Amino acid sequence: MTATALFWVVIGGALGATLRYAVAVLIGSEAFPWATILSNIAGSLIIGVIWGACADQAWFQGWGRLFLVVGLLGAFTTYSAFALETLLLLQSDRILMAALYCLATLMTCLLAVWFGMRLGQWVS
Repeated sequence: MTATALFWVVIGGALGATLRYAVAVLIGSEAFPWATILSNIAGSLIIGVIWGACADQAWFQGWGRLFLVVGLLGAFTTYSAFALETLLLLQSDRILMAALYCLATLMTCLLAVWFGMRLGQWVS
C-alpha cells in the first residue's frame, strides 16, 4: 500500500460516508431500513456503471478504482448496517420482515449492478 493509494481511498471514503449520512437523514428508517437498502441499490447500480464503462481504462486502474470503488462506494454502501439491521429485525421477532429485507437487498442489488454494467458498457 502506497501513500498515494491510501490518499485516494481516504478521500473517496470520506465523500462516500458523507453521502451515506445524507441519504439516512433525508430518508430515515423508522419502520423499515429504507435508507440502507436504497444506498445499497444505488451503490450497486453506480459500481456497475463505473465498472462497465471504465474497467479497462488506465486512469481507473491507477487511481479511479481506489477512489470510486474502494473509497466512495465502499463507504456509501452499507452492508455492515444491513447485517445489523437484519439482526435487530430478527431479535425483535420480525422474522418475515428480516427475510424480505434480505431477499429484497440481494435481488435488487444484483439486478442493479447487472443493469449498471450493461449501461456502462453501452455508454463507453
